[in-house]
Amino acid sequence: MLSDHVYDLMTQLVEESQSLWRIKNTYKTDSVGCEKCLKFWEKMEKDKQAHIDELTELLKNHLK
Repeated sequence: MLSDHVYDLMTQLVEESQSLWRIKNTYKTDSVGCEKCLKFWEKMEKDKQAHIDELTELLKNHLK
């Protein structure tokens, strides 16, 4: 059985992944025509990917 904090990491990884998918597949497309908003979503995309990478590494260490 997984500890609560490992489950929390997994849950957050799912949340971040779903959010990144929405940014890539909806939000950036919807913001075409507004350069300021598009830049915001591009920044968020990078931030989300960094969070996903960090969460993945944390989980790898806990699931050894």
